[in-house]
Amino acid sequence: MLKRKVRKMVTIKDIAKLANVSHTTVSRALNNSPLIKEPTKRKILEIASQLNYTPNFNAKSLVMQKSYTIGLFLTSISKGTSASFLADTIKGVNSIINQDYNLFIRGIDDYQDFSSINSQRFDGIILMSQSVHDNTFIYHVLQKGIPLVVLNREVEEDHLINILSNDSEGSRKAVEYLIDNGHRDIAIIEGTPSFKSAQKRKEGYMKALIDHNIPIKNEYSVQGNYDMESGYQAMVRLLGLKKPPTAVFCSNDDMAIGAMNAVFAQGLKVPDDLSVFGFDDIGFSQYTTPRLTTVKRPLEQISIHGAKKMLSLILGDEQEAEKILLKTELIIRDTVKRFV
Repeated sequence: MLKRKVRKMVTIKDIAKLANVSHTTVSRALNNSPLIKEPTKRKILEIASQLNYTPNFNAKSLVMQKSYTIGLFLTSISKGTSASFLADTIKGVNSIINQDYNLFIRGIDDYQDFSSINSQRFDGIILMSQSVHDNTFIYHVLQKGIPLVVLNREVEEDHLINILSNDSEGSRKAVEYLIDNGHRDIAIIEGTPSFKSAQKRKEGYMKALIDHNIPIKNEYSVQGNYDMESGYQAMVRLLGLKKPPTAVFCSNDDMAIGAMNAVFAQGLKVPDDLSVFGFDDIGFSQYTTPRLTTVKRPLEQISIHGAKKMLSLILGDEQEAEKILLKTELIIRDTVKRFV
C-alpha cells in the first residue's frame, strides 16, 4: 500500500529561519508594519512567495484578537425583502470588503437571542435595517462594543454611523410628477407594514396630496408586501373599485412590475389606461415593456458607503458618529402619461 506524502505547511518560523530574522519581524513584515525597513520587508515577502506561504487566519486571529469577519445583517432575508434589494445590498458591501475579511450574511429574524453576537466572532457589523424591531439588535451590538454602521433606516442614536436615502422626499416628488401630469385620482400600493421605508414612502405620498389640496381616499391605499405577487393582487383590488385611479404609486419596483401585469391581464394598457410609478430603480425596471418610470434609490451606493465606513472603524480611522443622507432621483421613462 502506497503511503501518501503529506506536504508540510510553511510557517512564519520557517520564513524567519531562511531570512535570518525573528518570527516577530516576519509577522510584522507580512502585516505591512511601518516598523520594518523596506529592504527587510521585500526580502521576507519574496521568501514567503517562493515557499507559497498561506497565512493561518485562525492562529492570526488568536494573536491579533480579531475574527477577520464582518457581519452583514438584514431585518429579514426571507420575509418582505425583495431579491433585488438583497442583491444590491450584498453587491455594494462585497465590492469594498477585501479578501482579508470573511463576509457573514444573516437575517436578524434567524436568531432567537443574540448571545452568539459578540466581539470574538465579529470585527464589525453592517446592518441594513428595515424595521424598528431591529433596535434590540442595535443596542446589543453597541453594548458588546462591536463597531456598527446602520444603513437604510434613520436611527435615533447618537453613537453610531447612520447612512440612508431620503425616501419620503423621493416619493413626494414622484407623486408631484403625477399631479403635474394632470392626475388627481392617485393610489398607493404600500410596502411591508413593519418596514420603516414603507412608512416613509407613504408619508411622501400623503404630503404631496395634502400640499396640492387633493383629498386622501382610504380605498386608494392598498397594502402590499414588497414582492411582485402582492403588487399584482393590490392592483386587482384597485381596478375593481367603482372609480379606479388614473395613476398608481408603488412603494417599490417589484410591486410596480406585478401591478403592471395585473393591468395587462385585464386587457388594459400602461400608461394609456393607467399610469404606474415605481421606487428603487432596480435593474429590471429599464427592461419592462413599457419601461418603468421610478425613483432611483442609491441602495448600492449606500451599501458601498457603509462598507467603507466599516473598514475605517475597524482600522481605527473613523471615530465620529454621523448621519449621512443620500439623495433620490426621478427616473422618467414610459409608464406615466399625461391625464387630460
